[in-house]
Amino acid sequence: MAEQDQSYPTEPTGPHCNSSCLPPPRHNQCDLFNCSQLECYMVLSDMEKKAISSICYLAGPVTFLENMLVLLLIGITPALRRRPSYLFIGSLALADVFASCFFTISFLDFHLYQRHDQQIAYLFKLGGVTLAFSGSVGSLLLTAMDRYICIHRASEYKAVLTRRRALGCLTALWATVFLVSFLPLMGWTCQTELTPPCSRLFPYVNHLYMTCWTILILVLLAIILGAYALILWKAHRHEASMATHMTGPSGQARMRMDIRVARMLGLILLILVGCWLPVLSFMLADVSFCLTHAHQRAFAFCSTLCLVNSAVNPLLYALRCRELRGALAHAFQRFLCSRCHYRASSEDTGYCGYSDDLTLEGEAGTFVHTIVNSLSKRVDKQQLELVRK
Repeated sequence: MAEQDQSYPTEPTGPHCNSSCLPPPRHNQCDLFNCSQLECYMVLSDMEKKAISSICYLAGPVTFLENMLVLLLIGITPALRRRPSYLFIGSLALADVFASCFFTISFLDFHLYQRHDQQIAYLFKLGGVTLAFSGSVGSLLLTAMDRYICIHRASEYKAVLTRRRALGCLTALWATVFLVSFLPLMGWTCQTELTPPCSRLFPYVNHLYMTCWTILILVLLAIILGAYALILWKAHRHEASMATHMTGPSGQARMRMDIRVARMLGLILLILVGCWLPVLSFMLADVSFCLTHAHQRAFAFCSTLCLVNSAVNPLLYALRCRELRGALAHAFQRFLCSRCHYRASSEDTGYCGYSDDLTLEGEAGTFVHTIVNSLSKRVDKQQLELVRK
């Protein structure tokens, strides 16, 4: 028996068949995302808005005050302004001040108050946020490289990293960050505005630009992690070599110092990776997959971790430095002394026992002592002349 032909036509044919006979076309999920307004990106519920606003209202002012304190201390202390390490810490504090302002205002305007900005206004705000966080990661890179050079080339540190070279590195960093951050405002935007293939995380943003920026930040973070891993390895090796030559309490103290260094660097790396990896993962996923509204809401929460990182940076990098803590204590003492001196002058009693006043008192004592010595020498000379006569 001959086999019957079981082939079927791929499309309906016949004189009575029209377009309704055709099967519905298969669409990609992102192709169905046809957005003409910014409401497509405002996906937070009322409870989520309250939670995110609480985070921003708490972390934003704290970040601003902490980093402004660091900038003020470095600015009023000449010894700190001359050191490259504190120039890098000041750059980090400046970037985090920008983050506390730009991110908090832009984020709350968009997600909480649902402000409908024009494309230029939105890209300008987004450029400010990108500038702040890119500058923060870049300053963290310079800080890590500074510590790496200090550990691995300790004898040549002052010759390798001078103040002029540090200022040159900071100038190059902020010029590059400014250019990269405002590329969308300069014209590198999505041609379809809000519809695919634009980003589902940021309106008007091109996927290629977001991919390049994400890869750049990942490379910087990888270099930071590598630098701190080498620092930890060098410190462990040094402490191990010292422990072989020392026994008793001194050797145990060295081992405890090694453990403290490892814990501190581990905490720095854990906070850095934990705050940045979720955001960067969502950005890479946005390029590769079609994100849903649930993904958009999760990204909104994860992006606040970058602000939390800016709030933690002064505690990890600045206020743990002995010189900066000394400058803070000195400034606080001067503040108390000024109030003490004001009260004393108003009551006409005593003086404030601050170190500057003690220094002046010592200089005055030295001056009086010099005058007394000169007078005594003159009297002795006159008596000697009388005896000769």
